[in-house]
Amino acid sequence: MRINVDQCFKYDAKSPRLFRQGRKAGSRMVAATEIYSSLAAYNAWANERLYAAAAALTDEQLRADRGAFFRSVFGTLNHLLVTDHLWMARLDGESPQHVALDAILYEGFDALHAARRAQDQALIARIGAYRDSDLGRNLAYRTSKGQPQSQPLWQVLSHLFNHQTHHRGQIHDLLHQINGRAPPLDLLMFQRQGPSRPAET
Repeated sequence: MRINVDQCFKYDAKSPRLFRQGRKAGSRMVAATEIYSSLAAYNAWANERLYAAAAALTDEQLRADRGAFFRSVFGTLNHLLVTDHLWMARLDGESPQHVALDAILYEGFDALHAARRAQDQALIARIGAYRDSDLGRNLAYRTSKGQPQSQPLWQVLSHLFNHQTHHRGQIHDLLHQINGRAPPLDLLMFQRQGPSRPAET
């Protein structure tokens, strides 16, 4: 099976590898694991920027119900950690049942931030240990309601990162509602500047 991406890349599910088409000078083959490792690093970078912005809020601002799906900045940050723990368990061959997606894992912001950092580093390490051939294998698991599922690992990882981006966008909007500003989280910024350089304005 092949998937065309922007008509510039092809993906082979049997041998997960993206490669640039054409004969431009300097083009090279890019391993799929390299792309997912980059997304894991971006994920940690974006989360850290978001938490830094959230740390500037008052406790009332952090926890106020603003009509988001998980109500508040704090509730949405907790939800992201809940689901990351869920998917990491599935990657370990476990299938936790009856998980409350709106659970508050940590009542204190500092404890939540520390857990977020630990989770992001664990994900970076996990993806760094994968080989390209691992990405095409099926991951069998059960949903939180007990329904059996099976998907290629690359699909699971793609969902995990997309889910993070989705809810970070919600938090980004909440920050704008609260104080009129929020940190840039563009993937392109991370790619151009790397994780340690300050954002350009």
